[in-house]
Amino acid sequence: MKKIIATLIAGLFAGAAFAQTAATAATPATPAAHTAHSDTKLAKQEAKETKAAAKAEAKEAKEVAQADAKVAKETAEAKKDVAEAKADAKEKKAKAHSKAAHKKAEAKEDKQESVAAQTK
Repeated sequence: MKKIIATLIAGLFAGAAFAQTAATAATPATPAAHTAHSDTKLAKQEAKETKAAAKAEAKEAKEVAQADAKVAKETAEAKKDVAEAKADAKEKKAKAHSKAAHKKAEAKEDKQESVAAQTK
C-alpha cells in the first residue's frame, strides 16, 4: 500500500512538473501563434489602407479630370460667346456704316436740292 501511495504521489509530482513544463512550452508557442496572427492582421490592415489610398487617388484623379473637362467646356463656351459677340458687333458696325452712308447720301441730295432751289 505504501508503494501504491508513493507511486501516486510521484505520479502527481511528475504530472505537475510535466504540466508546468508543457504550459511553459505552450506559452512561447502562443505568442508565436499570436505573432503570426497579428502579422496577418497587420498585413490585412495594410492591404486595406493601401486599397483605400489607391481608391482615394483614383477618386482624386477622376475629380481632377472632371474639373479639367468643365474648364475646357467653359472655355469653349466662352470662346463661342466671344465669337458670337464679335459677329454681332461686326453686323452692328456694318448696319451703322450702311445707315451713315445712307444718311450722307440723303444729306448730299438735300444739299444739292437746296442749292438748286437757291439758284433758281
